[in-house]
Amino acid sequence: MFKALFYAGLYQPIFNGFVALYNIVPGHDVGIVILIITVIVRLVLYPLTSSSIKAQRSLQELQPKLEEIKKKYADDKQQQTAAIMEMYKTHRVNPVTSCLPMLIQFPILIALYLVLRDGLGSANIAQNLYPLVANPGTINSVSLGWIDMGKPNAVLAVLAGIAQFWQAKSLIRKAPPPEAGKGGRDEGMAAMMNKQMLYVFPVLTVVIGFSLQAGLTWYWFLSTVLMALQQMILQRQVPMAPATAIAAGGVVEGEIVKK
Repeated sequence: MFKALFYAGLYQPIFNGFVALYNIVPGHDVGIVILIITVIVRLVLYPLTSSSIKAQRSLQELQPKLEEIKKKYADDKQQQTAAIMEMYKTHRVNPVTSCLPMLIQFPILIALYLVLRDGLGSANIAQNLYPLVANPGTINSVSLGWIDMGKPNAVLAVLAGIAQFWQAKSLIRKAPPPEAGKGGRDEGMAAMMNKQMLYVFPVLTVVIGFSLQAGLTWYWFLSTVLMALQQMILQRQVPMAPATAIAAGGVVEGEIVKK
């Protein structure tokens, strides 16, 4: 059942979109086709990604208050959980929202991997096409005259890792000044923990990218850059407030609501 839904709902539409774009893109460049697909996916996910980015920022801003609750109810896990849930409810923050775009990205990545495998291999093109999509016969996997999108590419893997680092860094809270007091120290600890995690995903992206098709690392690079740009736009619209202001009683709904 799941396999049939995946095939009909993700794989086949992406495959046919891939081939249809390949037929009309000047020069039949696979890299440009993947670029267009990435932009389309990011546009579709834009509202959900915006909610996720706001939720991530809200969780960072609430981190000092979360640590206070953990210390206050260190010996009573049930009360601790209830207090944390109440805090999320009060500030209108849903932690699950911050993870949804990443969870959705994985099925898309798997579908794109299969599309590149079948499309660039040219063996299964006809049997997966809708009647309205013309069969190009074969698909040239080389982009820009030198990058084979069907094989691993170290340069694109490194670029994807750098993009991942940039995107993660744009969400990291800066350390507060010493005069910020106890709340500032809590905020600084949250910033330090975030910085420690900053390097994990970029390194994993590079390592995994070395073994994946260049088309996938190209997609991941483009998708990450577009998400980072979206973060920058949202941050300019609503600047991140200091955690001490949150602790004072401001309400967060994916953004700071100043009193």
